[in-house]
Amino acid sequence: MKKHLMVLTTLSACIFLSACNDSSDSDSSSSSSNVPENNIQNPVVGIPTAYTQSGMDQVAGESVVMTYKMLGISGQEVLATSLVFTPKGTPPSEGWPIVAWAHGTTGVADICAPSRNVMDENVKTMITQLLAQGYVVVAPDYEGLGEPNGKEIHPFLNVKSEAYSITDAVVAAKSYLGAKAATRWVAVGHSQGGQAALGAAQYASRAKLTYKGTIAVAPASNLDLILNAGELSAANQPVAVQIPTYTNLDTYTALITAGLRNPNPSLQYSQIFKSPSDKIAAQAESVCAPALAQSFAVGLTAYANQNNNSLTGYGRTQDGFLNLPVVKNFTSTDGQPLTVKVSTPIKIYQGQADTTVPFIATNKLVTEAKLAGTNINFITNPTWTHGSAYSLNISNIVTDVNTLFTQ
Repeated sequence: MKKHLMVLTTLSACIFLSACNDSSDSDSSSSSSNVPENNIQNPVVGIPTAYTQSGMDQVAGESVVMTYKMLGISGQEVLATSLVFTPKGTPPSEGWPIVAWAHGTTGVADICAPSRNVMDENVKTMITQLLAQGYVVVAPDYEGLGEPNGKEIHPFLNVKSEAYSITDAVVAAKSYLGAKAATRWVAVGHSQGGQAALGAAQYASRAKLTYKGTIAVAPASNLDLILNAGELSAANQPVAVQIPTYTNLDTYTALITAGLRNPNPSLQYSQIFKSPSDKIAAQAESVCAPALAQSFAVGLTAYANQNNNSLTGYGRTQDGFLNLPVVKNFTSTDGQPLTVKVSTPIKIYQGQADTTVPFIATNKLVTEAKLAGTNINFITNPTWTHGSAYSLNISNIVTDVNTLFTQ
């Protein structure tokens, strides 16, 4: 029993994927001809409200939650929310450059939006350093996550949705701040946010501003490979290894399914999951990732305890669910970043000890992107985990941002 309790208490760590001169350079994203420009009128909705959690109001000149209009995956304008932080003091004549921060996995329910919660300490450290360097930080919640009307499910890991969440938040922040903000911007992200930052690079021309480059840490990609590799890694392992692995895999699969129900409302959890996991997966629409993971772990643990410490026969995912057309299209297209050449600078940090977004997935992403003509500075380390690839490189990321703005 103690062993099972230890498995349950460590699950949260398994779940989270976590001033310069202006210029007139035009955006150089290679896919710009296929990207609709942001011509949304009056993009800021209402008056931004104070964000005082985590003491950010003490380190920023302005710390607010902004409601803005963005182009949703339905092709219609929807409302979204974003944190906006400005440096203290007087901006330079050309305005403060903008850094878009794309967050890691929190869930798909509105209560999971970063703007409604206490900030992760590593994220706070990075944003504090960026503010000290003279950058505005725009941190969108993403489409459907924290959405004011509560009508839309977050399209989890949908690259275009994430990208438009970022580009349109940057446009709205620029509109809100006016001359205080420059026209130059970059994107930084970790895990789901790493994927989102790469999406921002692909769709940067939508903002009609000057995009300078991307820094992505352990970006989600090749989702079918990640899920299949996870299953193989747990096969024939002791149940103490299987429970946290299956919990992680099933949590992400449930979040993906929930996100797919945004454009595909007829999709049922029972098409992806067997009983009893389908009922657990449906909780994705109302609880955040750690609570969802806990529910999956409780089910797995209870079954193992009642079946001679074995998970044989437990109902998890449906056989061949990755081959369902809606899922296959998502993993190969809608959820895959860098599917076209991007000509702005990209730097990717990836740990070889990462078990959430394994090295093989990111290495495949980088290899294929380079073959398509995208230039990527790929930094790896054999000891970095999913979390430490970000936390150990915060100062390097800030330096990278400085470099992008001076290029």
